[in-house]
Amino acid sequence: MTMSPSAPDNDRPPPAHFALGPWAWKEIAYLLANLPMAIAGFVYTVFMIGVGVGLSVTVVGLPLLVAGLLGARWIGRVERARARAMLGVRIEEPSAITRGRRETGFFSWLWAGLKDPVGWRSLLYAFIRLPWGVLTFTVALVSLFVLWPVLPFIARGLTNADRAMVRGLLSPSDELERRIAELESDRGVVVDTAAADLRRIERDLHDGAQARLVALAMGLGLAKEKLTDDPEAAARMVDEAHGEVKVALQELRDLARGIHPAVLTDRGLDAALSAIASRCTVPVKVGVELPGRPAEAIEGIAYFTVSELLQNVSKHSRARSASVNVWRSGDRLLIQVQDDGNGGARMDGGTGMAGLAERLGAVDGVFVLDSPVGGPTTVTAELPWRDRVGTAQKP
Repeated sequence: MTMSPSAPDNDRPPPAHFALGPWAWKEIAYLLANLPMAIAGFVYTVFMIGVGVGLSVTVVGLPLLVAGLLGARWIGRVERARARAMLGVRIEEPSAITRGRRETGFFSWLWAGLKDPVGWRSLLYAFIRLPWGVLTFTVALVSLFVLWPVLPFIARGLTNADRAMVRGLLSPSDELERRIAELESDRGVVVDTAAADLRRIERDLHDGAQARLVALAMGLGLAKEKLTDDPEAAARMVDEAHGEVKVALQELRDLARGIHPAVLTDRGLDAALSAIASRCTVPVKVGVELPGRPAEAIEGIAYFTVSELLQNVSKHSRARSASVNVWRSGDRLLIQVQDDGNGGARMDGGTGMAGLAERLGAVDGVFVLDSPVGGPTTVTAELPWRDRVGTAQKP
């Protein structure tokens, strides 16, 4: 969205001037609207707190108090919108307190609502605004007729106090809200990734091993019919079926390896990454220096990250050599894959880099791509180190 030239940059309004410009009129209108908004908020707060606390000894008291806190969130939303439109204060909306909690039961929802910090801060904001609303309305109205030459400076000083109140009481808890937003996004990525993996497995089974086994069953049926009439033809068909069985078994092994390779489960990352490197079309040097084995989920993500990166090296890099290094640094598992290819890889280049970054981000990982045109390409990935259950190690 394109901002008009007179609009402020985020929380910075333009400097106040003696002339009553558009921005000064916005601030004056905000101050004049403070009184009716403050009266409405004060009445709501006193009524909801009084009724909710007074009836807390009954069945309906605490749910009514939670409903009052949810209503206070709506008041906060209106005040944030008013400050955004008239004061240029842009504050992110807090996340919904009841999101994803109704499934855990009524009492969990009730407890989550009662300890909602956003609702309580919104109630506090509405409660303390009445004297301030009376003051700002009176000063703005009197100054509009008596002190109008300096009214822009008066309005700026008063609205700066309003800006501080809005930021202090109506802003979400930065770290908590950021973390909630990240977890919600990561949950979506995990769900989408799991669904895509299930579709891939279903497609591979349907188009690969299942189709081959169906053909095998039909071939064996025909061989059975020819067994007495034409034993030699039946023998040839059985021999062909035997070959089909071997191919089907190999496809099933490849599919199982794509889900979770046995070598990773049995021997860990070092052996599993060496197996991947042996199948790469360019020579790959593998170095794994770990004090022990990380948690199974982290180990699996590290394996498939390297597998995807080495596939990209084989398909796109035109490299002569590559290297994979894995080590632990503090509470992080670091992965670095390098190749001496042509470079120029991008996150949006259709090589799956963006998908890898999303998968790592879903577990608090980091994905960094450095691929200048002409090479070399270096991909660094970080994952949180979690010890395998029952085998805690120290770095």
